[in-house]
Parts: sequence; C-alpha cells; structure tokens
Amino acid sequence: MKALDVDHDELRRGDTEGRLFNDDLAPARADDRSWNSYSLFSLWMNDAHNASNYTFAAALFIGTGTLMGMTPLAIVIGVLVATVIIFAACCVSGQMGYETGAPYPVISRVTWGVWGANFPAIVRGIVAIAWYGIQTYLASISLELLMMRVFPAMQTWDASFVGLRLSGWLAFLILSAIQLIIVWRGMEAVRHFQGAAGPTIWVIMIGLGLWMLSQAGWQFHWTVNADGVVPPMGTQVHQVLVTVGLTVGTLATLMLNFSDFARYAPSSRSMVMGNLLGLPLNWTAFAMTSVLCSAAAIEVYGVAIHDPGELLALVDNDIVFYAVSIGFIVATIGVNIVANFVSAAFDLSNVNPKRVSFRVGGIVAVIASIVVTPWNLYGSPTAITYFLGSLGALLGPFFGILVIDYFYFKRARIDLRDLYSPARDGRYYYQRGVNMNALIAFIPAAIIALCIALIPLPLFQTLAPFSWFIAAPLGSLCYWAVMRVRGVEERLVPVPADGTDDAEEAA
Repeated sequence: MKALDVDHDELRRGDTEGRLFNDDLAPARADDRSWNSYSLFSLWMNDAHNASNYTFAAALFIGTGTLMGMTPLAIVIGVLVATVIIFAACCVSGQMGYETGAPYPVISRVTWGVWGANFPAIVRGIVAIAWYGIQTYLASISLELLMMRVFPAMQTWDASFVGLRLSGWLAFLILSAIQLIIVWRGMEAVRHFQGAAGPTIWVIMIGLGLWMLSQAGWQFHWTVNADGVVPPMGTQVHQVLVTVGLTVGTLATLMLNFSDFARYAPSSRSMVMGNLLGLPLNWTAFAMTSVLCSAAAIEVYGVAIHDPGELLALVDNDIVFYAVSIGFIVATIGVNIVANFVSAAFDLSNVNPKRVSFRVGGIVAVIASIVVTPWNLYGSPTAITYFLGSLGALLGPFFGILVIDYFYFKRARIDLRDLYSPARDGRYYYQRGVNMNALIAFIPAAIIALCIALIPLPLFQTLAPFSWFIAAPLGSLCYWAVMRVRGVEERLVPVPADGTDDAEEAA
C-alpha cells in the first residue's frame, strides 16, 4: 500500500476508540503535499534569521567561554561544515516523513511501539515548549522596544509580575496570540507565512549589514577577531570544531522531527533541494551577516555587541530601527512555529489523539510556555544547563536509535495500518505496546549523554559541545547490540509482489 493511497477511513476503523488516530496525525495525502523546494527553503530562512541565532554567531566573533574571539573566516567554515552535516541528517529524517506521510511521533511508533512512542514524543515536546517560550520572549524584547519608541509613555511602566515588566508581558502575549492564530489555521497557513516572511527577512538583514558596514567606513577583515588579532592556527582549528558541535546541537531538535514538514513534500528531490538551499547556503550567509554587524558595531559604537536587542537600542535611524525590529519579530515567529510550535502540537496530540487535536495541542503549548516563565529560564544559566541541557542531550540517542531501526532493521518497509492500530497482533505492538529493545538500548546511551552534558568534569566539559556526535552514534550502536543479543523479531512488511524492494511501494 502506497503512502499516498492510504485510506484514512480504513485507518480510522482500525482504531475505533481513537487512541492512535486523528485527522492531524493521519498520513499526508497527495492534496496535502504542497511544500515544494521553495517552501522548505523558506522554512530554513525563517529558522536561521532570528535573534538567538544572531546572538550565537555574533558571540563566536566577540568571544564567550571556550570560544574566545573567532575570526569571521573561521566562523563561516565552522557553520558551513555544521550545516552540511545537518543537511544530511534532515534528509535522512525527512525521508521517513516523505515515505510514510506521517509526523515524527507517529513514525516513532515504528521503533518504540504504539504506546512507547509517547516517551520520545513527550521529551521532544517538553524541549519544544520551553524553547517556544524562550524564542517568544526574545522576540518580545524587540516588540517591546518598538512599542516604547512609538508610545514613549510605556517606558514608565515599571511594575513587574513574576520577573517581567508589564510592557514585556504585553509584548509577549501579543506574539503568543499571533503565533497561535497562524498555527490554528493549519499547516497551509504555516507554509504561506514562511514563504512570505523568509525573503522579506533576508532583504532586511542584508540591508542592516550594508548600513552597519557603511557606518563603519566599510572596514572589515576576514582573518582578524574582535580584539584585532589573528588567533594561532591551532586555536582556530579547535574553535571551528567547537562551532560545528554547537551548531549541530542547536538544530538537534529539527533534525529529529523534520518529518513533520517533509511529509508534505511532493517529491524526495524537492525535499533535498529545499534543504540544500536552506541549510549550507542560507545559514552560512546569515552567520556572516551577524558577524559583519558585530564587527561594524565595534567601529561605530566602540563596543562589541552580540545581543541584537542592545544593538537596536543604539540605532538612531528610525527607518533602520523599525525595519530591523519588525524583521527580527517576524523571523522569530517563523523559527518558533517551525522548530517548536508545530512539533509541540503534534507531540501533544499523539498522547491522546481522541481529545487533543493539532489545534488543541497548540493551545496547551502556549499556556505551558507562559507557565514556565521563559524569561526566568533564559536568564538562569543553571536552569538552561540542567533542564534544557539534560533534555537536549537525550535527542541524540532518539535520533540514532530511530534511524538504524527504520533503515537497517526495518529496511524502510513500514505498514501504515499497524502504525495506527492498537491491535495486539500488530507489527508495532511489541510487548504491551512498547519495544523493550529500544528502551534497553536508550538507557546506557542516555546516561552517557547526560553525564557529558551535566557533570562539570574537565573531560566532560571538553566533550560537551560534541554531545550529539557522541550520543547519536552511541544510540545506534547500543540498539544494534541489543537487537543482536536479544534477537530480531521478524515483523517486516512483505516485499511487493513484483519483487522490488522499493520503500514507498512497501509503505
């Protein structure tokens, strides 16, 4: 049965109690597959062009922690290498979505079982909700500055509630409402928003870079860091490698659940082309723009600035201020919807498909993002390290286990009926709905990943930027070992009658 030909009514009849199926989690049909190469390219433009990624790239140049003053050339090399790796990983996870038409939490049932899949989905959902709140807060800073510029009286709103000024609350709630409205209208509305916002943001960012560079007298040096020196070659090589590790870790979330978007691609080629344009090309260029602005700020304002909010506060040109403020706001809305909101809505819906639709999951995500007070979370390095750091460290094993099971052990042959069936004789029911092999393999890989992320030993701190590169292959290795020791339960979908081994035909 082809993924495009699957009968939703048949799947619904196979799950009469609605424990695994609803229209939002159902496989994408031919009419749903409208996310072409440009749509996915726009998705990555929105994901790259936002305040947090600007801060990340600028901080590499200015110098923070182990990354003390990288040169622009080293940053470009590091981000380029990282995005090539991310491109490959997203094509792998996206292929699962394209072949099955299913979102990430449903695809996880292949490996974790129809009930066990809630575990990786919930962990991914918690990470998504926390980062959704943080990204909304970062965008609200720009919106708050913009509103204060338009309505100066807001500058006197000194009262605060649970650590946030009233003007900040207003900006945060406005942005939360805008994002909810977009997602409420469905994935087509998300696609149209991404398609319109992506190129607009790029024009604004290029304009900001050129304006800052002109203010600095067009002074820019590729091989000199923010301190005006050229770091030793050994230091630069180490910094490039750390940049690769941190950049890949930053996108570990989307690498895991890229199937949420690739399921809507009309062809595998369109998915690959969208990723190719949107990742190595687009992300590297944006990182360069961020570094250029930071370098120019040193010449113009006499101080190194890596926070775009601080940079905007110093801009006295109203046209530049309003254009860039709006650009960052729109960009952050875009990345939030792509990287966090959509994932959280699907993950929450997977927990209880009968009662929680994609829209209801979005509402829950918004409420939860307010409850965690993301401004306090973002302002606490300890909270970021132990809460988000620990959850983020688990995404590597999830990715490694899913990929080796889907492509090596299942040979990309998936039975869509059993993915949505709670029947005990289904291929993905395993032991009471849970694949114990996946759980046994996950435990040692997760323990090692958590140790690297959380224990403040010199060795672990050195390895921390490369935690995903350790955790993902380790997850695959542990799963392979467990499957060899415990035995592979033969639940493969039969090869089609014509003898081909085509994954789409078998799906």
